[in-house]
Amino acid sequence: MTVSTAAVPPRGWNSWDSYGTTVTEEEVLKNARFLAEHLLPHGWDTIVVDIDWADPSARSHGYNADAPLVMDGHGRLQPDPGRFPSAAGGAGFGPLAEQIHALGLRLGIHVMRGIPRRAVAADLPVAGSALTAAQIADPTNACEWNPDMVGIDHSVPGAGAYYDSVLAQYAAWGVDFLKVDDMLWPYQASEIEAFAAAIARSGRPMQLSLSPGRDLSLTRLPHLREHATMWRICDDLWDSWEDVEANLARFARWAPHAGPDGWPDGDMLPLGRIGLRAERGEPRDDLLTPEERRTLMTLWVIARSPLMVGGDLPTSDPATIALLSNAEVLAVQTEATASREVFREDPLVLWTADAADGRTWIAAFNVGEEELEVSLDSQDVGLPGRDLGEVTDLWSGEPAPLREVAVQSNDARGVAPGSTAIDVRIPRHGAVLLRHVPRG
Repeated sequence: MTVSTAAVPPRGWNSWDSYGTTVTEEEVLKNARFLAEHLLPHGWDTIVVDIDWADPSARSHGYNADAPLVMDGHGRLQPDPGRFPSAAGGAGFGPLAEQIHALGLRLGIHVMRGIPRRAVAADLPVAGSALTAAQIADPTNACEWNPDMVGIDHSVPGAGAYYDSVLAQYAAWGVDFLKVDDMLWPYQASEIEAFAAAIARSGRPMQLSLSPGRDLSLTRLPHLREHATMWRICDDLWDSWEDVEANLARFARWAPHAGPDGWPDGDMLPLGRIGLRAERGEPRDDLLTPEERRTLMTLWVIARSPLMVGGDLPTSDPATIALLSNAEVLAVQTEATASREVFREDPLVLWTADAADGRTWIAAFNVGEEELEVSLDSQDVGLPGRDLGEVTDLWSGEPAPLREVAVQSNDARGVAPGSTAIDVRIPRHGAVLLRHVPRG
């Protein structure tokens, strides 16, 4: 591993779902102060400034061709001082990082792989090298959806000097977390390796998050674990049921491999007040139903995905903040092991996860269009047939209804003789999250 590891999946706030490419320093700090006051006690500790912070012409609903990106004389992007006033005079994100750190938080920034097209066109010198931008650029390996950058030709001896210079700058600013985009679709092995190596040489621990995750294969797992802290397993996730449901299958593949050596990431949580100046949609409260929001949180925590909320926190409704601060639910994300899907028969999907002290968590999802009343067989979810102990619904805080089925029995609801039935009612597109504590 050449980047900073994470003992538990990271949690934080990201500007993308609310502000797209346009977030300002004032908006970042408002969200940071809210996070520190309300969510830091629950483990939310990272503030991420998403894409195009160097673009003075940034707008909602897309990217600008030939954007006048702010750069230094070596082709390294700098925060636009119009949106980030504290960056004026070459200070970069250093002053913002100081304010974020003073709140007890960590600063993250989004970057694209490669080198700016404008730096290549100007053939700017690479800091700490005799090479120039045009000599190391690979214009044939450019991003399909963002026009700002082109790839780096790592077959050129010394081409890694550009990433070394960029990461030295981020380290000097005090950056703690890097979301690096256009790395996984198509899979950019040489770029990933070069970027991770530059982090290691920077001398500052930084967590590395890779995006986007469209069509990401498990065959990449050893390489990802060696070079990244977390990696996306899907394309951008928005506030639609279709996006949430699709990640059930992806997490079923990836969650068994989650751990301190790397965290599969289901993308940001599009919860609360989003779309203010975003790439997708107009200003709105997220369009998920309360049941769908609970399903999203239940799946992300039992799959042990990183949690990066995208809503503008100061203007989000109290229900959103409550959803993000349920301590018993959040504990699943940090304390569970062996997260796995154990049953899938539409409309019911069952997951379980374990804890070192013998506790078990069970998540039941209803992907159907009607409310579902079902009796979960205790043995189907890895619990004893009898004498279960305590089973609690973590969303309501209430004990779950248990019903022992006689050994000599033909239970009408399909629970095996000698098992205990856990009777649950799951709304359309909803979920229940149960915690089992063995007796004694």
